[in-house]
Amino acid sequence: MNIPKTLWNLCQLKRNEGMAPARLQMLQQQKLRRLLRHAWEHSSYYRNSFEAAGVTEDTLDATPISSLPTLDKSTLLARFDEIVTCPELRQEELRRFDQEETLDQKLFQGKYHVVHSSGSTGKPGYFVYDQDAWETMLLGIIRGALWGMSMSQILRLLVQRPRILYIAATDGRYGGAMAVGDGIDGVGASQLYLDIKTPLSQWVEKVKKFRPNLIIGYPSAIKILAELAQRGDVALEVLRVVSCGEPLGTGLRKYLEGTFQTEVVNFYGTSESLALGAESDPEEGMILFDDLNIIEAGEDGLYLTCLYNFAQPLIRYKLSDRIVVRGPAGRRPFSQAVGLMGRSEDVLWFEDGQGRREFLHPLAVEGFCIEGLLDYQFQQTGKDSFEMLAESSPGAGQKGIERELRRQLGGILLKKDLSYLNFSIRFVDEILPDPNTGKKRLVLTPSQRKRRNAG
Repeated sequence: MNIPKTLWNLCQLKRNEGMAPARLQMLQQQKLRRLLRHAWEHSSYYRNSFEAAGVTEDTLDATPISSLPTLDKSTLLARFDEIVTCPELRQEELRRFDQEETLDQKLFQGKYHVVHSSGSTGKPGYFVYDQDAWETMLLGIIRGALWGMSMSQILRLLVQRPRILYIAATDGRYGGAMAVGDGIDGVGASQLYLDIKTPLSQWVEKVKKFRPNLIIGYPSAIKILAELAQRGDVALEVLRVVSCGEPLGTGLRKYLEGTFQTEVVNFYGTSESLALGAESDPEEGMILFDDLNIIEAGEDGLYLTCLYNFAQPLIRYKLSDRIVVRGPAGRRPFSQAVGLMGRSEDVLWFEDGQGRREFLHPLAVEGFCIEGLLDYQFQQTGKDSFEMLAESSPGAGQKGIERELRRQLGGILLKKDLSYLNFSIRFVDEILPDPNTGKKRLVLTPSQRKRRNAG
């Protein structure tokens, strides 16, 4: 990215923070109508689904969004080639690109950014951004990470050439890792990726050498870094912490603020739209980026319309996150999300025979794409053991699935210096969602294990 251009465009985007609510809503509607028109003209799926809902080309500009049909992930996977608006985007070609090309080969056909997402049928799903959409999204991420700062404050920060540490899953086409890397390049900062599969002993060595002053990543992983700092294993002077990828609880936020003695920003994004909102003040709540998306709250989750992705339009796309959306309050024109609940996982800690402790982050064992594997969960059974629960599709060869799971799990544990662990794989009839969040947990807590075993 061009740094002066990025900063200029960021300045333009930040001007939306000072708009009157009515003007921002007008801007949002203008973007929506442009997106709907584009989808009508270039996507056979949307044109047919709109017509089936009684929407015609003449009424497209006047139809309220609540009258448009919704889209779920299973339909996106099944109808991908009809939904996208660029004829060169084909799901099987994307799958080959994902499997055969290295991460150094960033762009599909030289112009599309591809974000990998776990599928529900053992095959991956993809969210595709053209260059314009990617750059718009990056501006949203930069604005969110630096939420609450004026442009003059941002410029003063960037003059110092911040050293940004990103702690998360980084060894795949994960949207967060890809976007954070491009965003850091766009503002001229230096960066260090610290993958959650990296052994803990290497964390200390890498962090000491890099000396980060801005930290971005999973809150559960940042907590581990904070504990290392409290023990004196690493010394850190941090200007800001940005939590993303997992829910940030009140207690953990206070712990990170107290340990690092700095502000913590809770960033909200998904693979479908990597810049949804940000929260720097818990009393203010999560601010939703209404200039980039439309988010509608429903009883069964929320519905996302991404206003900037024209290559793969997502119009009223269902997400399982549960929130209440309130109108603008305070000095900003944006909506607020109340009670945001996503999937929150427990890090698994293990210990070898010499008392050395090492962790396994749940998101390090997420994303298995094996034909016939529908879903899976983990439960720790001892200080050096765990069990994997697997759900397979009817008629699938469970022996073949188990063999491939053992191969992939073995590679992850070897990389993490956890090859001493004992694990078993047990097939179950169904993996059930957490009733509190509506999402399926990767790791069962002790109380959940008891309920599961009793059932």
